[in-house]
Amino acid sequence: MALPEIPDLSTRQIQAVLAVAEYRSFIAAAAYMRISQPALTRTIQRIEDVLGIALFNRTTRSVEVTQAGREFIAMAERILNDLKLSSRSLRDLIDEKRGQVILSSIMSIANNRLPAIIAEYRLSRPAIEIYVREGVHGQALEEVRGGAADFGLSYIDDLPPGLTAEPLGEEFFYLALPEGHPLTALQKVALTDLVDVPLVGLPQNAQTRRIIDGTAAIQQISLTYSVTVTQSPTMMKFVSQGVGPAIVPFGTTIGRRDEGIVYRPLHSPRIRRRFGIIMLEDRSPSPAALGLLDAIRSFWLHDERHHDEPV
Repeated sequence: MALPEIPDLSTRQIQAVLAVAEYRSFIAAAAYMRISQPALTRTIQRIEDVLGIALFNRTTRSVEVTQAGREFIAMAERILNDLKLSSRSLRDLIDEKRGQVILSSIMSIANNRLPAIIAEYRLSRPAIEIYVREGVHGQALEEVRGGAADFGLSYIDDLPPGLTAEPLGEEFFYLALPEGHPLTALQKVALTDLVDVPLVGLPQNAQTRRIIDGTAAIQQISLTYSVTVTQSPTMMKFVSQGVGPAIVPFGTTIGRRDEGIVYRPLHSPRIRRRFGIIMLEDRSPSPAALGLLDAIRSFWLHDERHHDEPV
């Protein structure tokens, strides 16, 4: 197969042509290129010999671009621009495959959905170091706002100034019951059914607890917490050991089907929450963080589990 006839020109030579065309002066173009005027003249002559066309009409007083020169210059500008964009894309791709990402997540996401997302993400980016800070909603907000985390995964309603939210979805709350608890006889549980029922819950400053208590207050219902713990996995372990029921978002139920816990949907009213990505305003994520963000968005775009019932 015969090789295509492609002119053997370097990007430096193409830049020389563009400089002469812009300045209409070999002296000014040579100064811009930081070479001598005779060297620039020889470069242009060599290019014209390679192309077999005259790019410029030169007199002692002026430099004019020929018709063939204008066509070549238009093509040369496109080539250099495409090369610049391609080079930038390659650098971004390399940067996306190395570096560090720090994210702050509420525990119900960090302990359930996030491991599967990161496992898939690392198949193509094994050199990325990922640091997950799991905690309560307030912690995620502070770490994003303070710059300690590249972004957060948490509730997105009523965010403080300086933070932006990108919704990923919403999920309903369920009642997690120890096996054999009297309320397991119900197919659905209303908040009124929980009056005087000792519950296991998170601290009052946890956003999940505030959502639950706020809904109960609107319904003029007072809930009783017999045990308060600071971690969702601990709360679920207390439920499985028969200490008492707990009101939990659906994300907390994923992967806990065999722990001696029975789930019942809450109704009258249903409690739900919106969650998503939290970022600092005007902060541009690193290429590595952008790659993980894309993986997170893709996961929730194709995942409908936050609408399902525990089984």
